[in-house]
Amino acid sequence: MIEILWFIFDIMLVLLLLALAWTTCSTQDVMRAVTLFIAMGLLLAVIWARLKAPDLALAEAVIGAGISGALLLSAIKDYPSNLMVSHRSPVMRGMINIFTIALTILMSWAVWHGIEMSDGKRLSEQVASQLSISGVSNPVTAVLLNFRAYDTLLELAVVLTAVLTVLILNEKRADHKVISPLLQGMTRWLVPLLVITSGYLLWVGAHAPGGAFQAGAMLAAAMILLQLAYPSIHQGFNLYLLRLLLVIGILIFVLVGLWMMLLNDDFLAYSPAWAGSLILIIETAATLSIATALTLAYLGGRPTGWENGLKKSASHKDSHTDNGRVK
Repeated sequence: MIEILWFIFDIMLVLLLLALAWTTCSTQDVMRAVTLFIAMGLLLAVIWARLKAPDLALAEAVIGAGISGALLLSAIKDYPSNLMVSHRSPVMRGMINIFTIALTILMSWAVWHGIEMSDGKRLSEQVASQLSISGVSNPVTAVLLNFRAYDTLLELAVVLTAVLTVLILNEKRADHKVISPLLQGMTRWLVPLLVITSGYLLWVGAHAPGGAFQAGAMLAAAMILLQLAYPSIHQGFNLYLLRLLLVIGILIFVLVGLWMMLLNDDFLAYSPAWAGSLILIIETAATLSIATALTLAYLGGRPTGWENGLKKSASHKDSHTDNGRVK
């Protein structure tokens, strides 16, 4: 009886996900589309949890629904409240439908072909056999930060590139004019909890669902909440520290990789005795970089005084050079 109820629940999840996806893509109201997108992200988190993938469920809830939803809501803030999607011509809609159907068929064939070509051996078994030398007991963390650490390094590089593009294109968006006292009061309670939760997710990632991306997104959520409640808080940021935090994840990652290459003749090939400590150091740095990157992305551009700091630094160096020449 319980299995039948779970089966019905799974069918309802699939149907609801398809309905949300269709409604999100077909609605003409932009605000409604964003709201439905956030709801779809939360539903995906439930589905990942049902598939016994808690790491993906946590990442989807925090990043896919939470941070992405905040970015989309921030993006549409600059547009009229009654903004509607423009109507496409029947020819354009037909081409989009054909492309979507073709892509669905291609992906379905790729999945089916992959199943047929599989030798039946699960990668999880190979990971489990090497888990003792990975430095952690969570297989997901072992794959992301040890066995496939180079892929994670490239993911951090992609995040950094995206944020640098945002900083290059524009200055930060205008602050909110009306601030709710209720939001400010709630922020005083929520931000400490979010920071503590972020630290917990970072620490627990070695042996349970969690890790740098989830912890970084949670820390970014705390910063975004502070920005919403106190719009001028970014003016007190140390811009040099922000730049350092933005790149420290990749910097530590590369330095550890080069160090291991000198010791073990292979980039990011951790020594088993140091693997756990090195992974914790890398994840801590990555958490700070991810949180900084997502916060800057939410701001929508360069914070106030971003260029002035560079100009002051350059003029300071020039004055020292001139003084040296006079002497």
